[in-house]
Amino acid sequence: MNTEIKIFVTGGTFDKEYNEINGQLYFKNTHLYEMLEMARCKLDLNIETLMMRDSIDMSESNRQYIVHRCRDESHNRIMISHGTDKMVETARAIAELVTDKTIVLTGAMIPYKFGSSDGLFNLGSALSYAQTLPSGVYIAMNGNYFHWDNVKKNKKLGIFETIH
Repeated sequence: MNTEIKIFVTGGTFDKEYNEINGQLYFKNTHLYEMLEMARCKLDLNIETLMMRDSIDMSESNRQYIVHRCRDESHNRIMISHGTDKMVETARAIAELVTDKTIVLTGAMIPYKFGSSDGLFNLGSALSYAQTLPSGVYIAMNGNYFHWDNVKKNKKLGIFETIH
C-alpha cells in the first residue's frame, strides 16, 4: 500500500499574489512548498500542479480534468488545494466518479502571502484528514471536515458549515 499523499494544486486564494502597484490579485507559483517547509511537514508527499485558477473562473472541462486525474491517480489518499467559491461543485463531480479513495479538498479565504491567511491551518488539517478518514470525498476548512454532500460556504461569515 502506498502511504504517500498526492497533492493536486489547482489554484484558488491559497496561491494568489498581490500586485501592490495596481491592487490586483494574480497567480505566479504555488506557495505549498513554502508552507510545508514552514510547517516542518515530514509527510511523504507528491505534489503536482494541475492548474492555477480562481475557482470562479474554473470551466467544466477544468473540473473534469481534476476528476479524471483523481480517478486515474495510483495514490489512494489525495489532497487538493482549490478555490473556495466552487470547491463544493468540484467535490461533487469527484464523488460521482471516484469512490475508492480518500480525497480532501481545502483552500483559504485569505491569500497565504497576506500573512494572516487561514491557509496554513487548513493545509495542516486537510493533510491530517487525508491520512485518517476512510474512502470518500471531503472538504477541510476551519479545522473541520465535511462530507462533500453536507457542506456549504457561508459567504457572509467566511466559513464552511454543515447543511443539515
